[in-house]
Amino acid sequence: MTLFEKIIAREIPADIVYEDDEALAFHDISPQAPTHILVIPKKPIPRVGEAEAADQALLGHLLLVAGKVATEQGFNSIEDGFRLVINNGKNGGEAVPHLHIHLLSGRQMEWPPG
Repeated sequence: MTLFEKIIAREIPADIVYEDDEALAFHDISPQAPTHILVIPKKPIPRVGEAEAADQALLGHLLLVAGKVATEQGFNSIEDGFRLVINNGKNGGEAVPHLHIHLLSGRQMEWPPG
């Protein structure tokens, strides 16, 4: 069972900001920006590169949740803005083998990202 599955099961506490039947969003415990929220599917998909055609609606839902959370947190504007990041595999920076979207805001993002 991954760390995120334990958070979904409420075995590990998290600062949850959004939840529905398919997704959960919570503050990252090691933030890389003033606001750093993770948006995860409740369905255990190890990484985006392993998602299947049957996951298409869920993947779209996660992006919509990210936008909704950004709005609810007050930084979904052209001025403030935010960045979404999905890491895939070791060299992609993946640390937890459960698909998750990093929602970052609160500072000027650099390009290229790293």
